[in-house]
Amino acid sequence: MTAAFRKQRQASLPDISFGPYRFVILALPWLILAAAMRVIAFGGGGVALPAIIIANLAVIHAVLVAAQRCIEMTGGQSSLGELGIAEQFKLSLAIACRIALLMIAAAAALAAAGYGSLAPHMLAGIDGMAFDQFTVIGKFWSAAVGAVTLLMVVGAEQNGGRVAFFEAAGELARRWFWLGAAVIALGVVNLGLSFGQGLVRSAIVVFWQTSTSSQFVKNLVYFVFIFSFAMLQLWVTLLILTYGLKQSYVHD
Repeated sequence: MTAAFRKQRQASLPDISFGPYRFVILALPWLILAAAMRVIAFGGGGVALPAIIIANLAVIHAVLVAAQRCIEMTGGQSSLGELGIAEQFKLSLAIACRIALLMIAAAAALAAAGYGSLAPHMLAGIDGMAFDQFTVIGKFWSAAVGAVTLLMVVGAEQNGGRVAFFEAAGELARRWFWLGAAVIALGVVNLGLSFGQGLVRSAIVVFWQTSTSSQFVKNLVYFVFIFSFAMLQLWVTLLILTYGLKQSYVHD
């Protein structure tokens, strides 16, 4: 895939089933699972932590299966689609574990530096790649986590499935100009998406309070709202970061 980016292939994209909707088809089931787990976790209790873990794994897997389409849309090539189900899950789990350690380290560092109020937001880095974060720092942090995740996916493809966090971090440092610009741009876009999502959320609250529809319909409307914006945010996240990565190869 690196060579494909560097050569700036001008050939038309390969024919893919479902056309531009392939991205949705691939990622949607995992985002629905993540949204459902987030709702369960919101209820608290003993199932909250397992639900959060499953939700984060589902988001990482959605990133993995959708990355191929985004790479193709920006003119590159990827063999991610050739991985079997077991290989995909193994890769997603390996990436999720390393990103979890990164988030814990970042939270601990902020807490040690005296920024305890900001530390918990570092633990939502994976969640923020698909779902709204309620702080500005959280939005930019999730963009940075997304960049590291994408680099680990690319690195794993180049290294026979081996996931290497420090190599990805090194690539991020080496390609800081374009990927840094992509992270900043994505953070700004996330602010806009959050504003729009807030407006829709407010309208849904009014619907809940005034509608005579059944509770099932109200819950369904809210659930569709959650994973629809999740799909949009994941799509935007991958497109911006993939474009930034491509430009870093082009100008390497």
